[in-house]
Amino acid sequence: MQELHDAPLAPLTTFRLGGPAARLTTATTDDEVIAAVRAADDAGTPLLLVGGGSNLVISDKGFDGTALRIATTGFVLDAAGPDGRPTLELAAGENWSEAVARTVEAGFAGIECLAGIPGSAGATPIQNVGAYGQEVSTTITEVVAYDRQSGDVVTIPNAECGFAYRHSRFKQEPDRHVVLRVRFALEDADGLSAPLKYAETARSLGVQPGDRVPVGTARETVLRLRAGKGMVLDPEDHDTWSAGSFFTNPILTAAEHTAFLARVAERLGPDVAPPAYPAGEGLTKTSAAWLIDRAGFTKGYGQGAARISTKHTLALTNRGAATTDDLLALAREVVDGVRAAFGITLVNEPVMVGVEL
Repeated sequence: MQELHDAPLAPLTTFRLGGPAARLTTATTDDEVIAAVRAADDAGTPLLLVGGGSNLVISDKGFDGTALRIATTGFVLDAAGPDGRPTLELAAGENWSEAVARTVEAGFAGIECLAGIPGSAGATPIQNVGAYGQEVSTTITEVVAYDRQSGDVVTIPNAECGFAYRHSRFKQEPDRHVVLRVRFALEDADGLSAPLKYAETARSLGVQPGDRVPVGTARETVLRLRAGKGMVLDPEDHDTWSAGSFFTNPILTAAEHTAFLARVAERLGPDVAPPAYPAGEGLTKTSAAWLIDRAGFTKGYGQGAARISTKHTLALTNRGAATTDDLLALAREVVDGVRAAFGITLVNEPVMVGVEL
C-alpha cells in the first residue's frame, strides 16, 4: 500500500481540477482497502474514496484528510453461471470501459451500451450508471462491500441496493459502504445485443427500438455517438476534460410537468414540445440538455477556461486552465438560468468534495 502526503488530486480526476489531499493512499487489494478505511475511521480522519475520478468535483483547497485511491484488480467472466447465464465479477478498481469491451469481445450482452463511460467498476452501482437505454441496475446481481458501520464485509443483493434513476442506497448513505466487488448476470444471445431501447442508437443503426444487432456493433455505435458528444476520454480534447453529464435529467410530477409546459409555451411558443419520457406512475422525465440549450446556454458557452462543451450542452468542461471555482460559477449560472426560464432546478450528477452549488 502506497502513501503520499500533500498529494495532488487533480491528475486523478477527469476534470483535472482540485487541490491536494493531506494524505493519498493507494490500495491494490481488498484487504488493503479495508485496512485503509478502518485506519481512517479509527483515527476520525475524513475519508475520500477515489476510483477513476470521473465523477468528482474537488475544492481548489483540496481535501484535508485521507484520499483512498482504489486500484484493485479482478475480472472473472464465467460463460455458464449458476443459473446458466454468463456471470461477471469485477473488482472495484477495474476500468469500467475496458471491462465492457472484454464482455463484448466474449459475445455477451447486457452492458454493451455502457461502453466508453469513464471511471471504475466500483462506482457503477453507486450512481446506477446508465446511458443509451441501459443501466447497471438491470444486470447487477449483488454488490460486495465493506460496511463501515458494522466492520464487516457484506454481500448486498440487487433488491437491497435501492436502485433508482442515477441513485442507490450507496449514494444515499455515502459514508457507510465501500464497494469492493460488483457481480453481474449477462445474456448469451448468440452474439447479439440486448434489445435496443434508445431511439438514437437504433436510428444510427437503421433499425427499430427493440431490435437486436451484433453486440460489437452496438458497442461501436455507442462509442461513436459518445465521441461525437465529447464523452469519450481523450487527453488532447478539452471537451472530454469533464465529468460527462454534469446534470441529471429532471423527473417531474404531473403538476410540475403541467407548470413546465406552460412556461415552455410562454417562452418558446405553444407549438414547442419539450422532450418527455415516462418515468414511473405519474412521473415524466425531460432533458437537461434541452433545458440548458433553450435557456440560452449553447455549446461552447462561457468565459475563461470553464465552458460548456462545444459538442454537448450537458457537459461542463475545463479548457485547460480552469479552477474548481470557475467551474462552479458556470454551473451556478446555468442552474439559475434554467430555473428562471422554466421553473426547474437542475441537480448536479458529480459528487461535490468540499464545495457545493
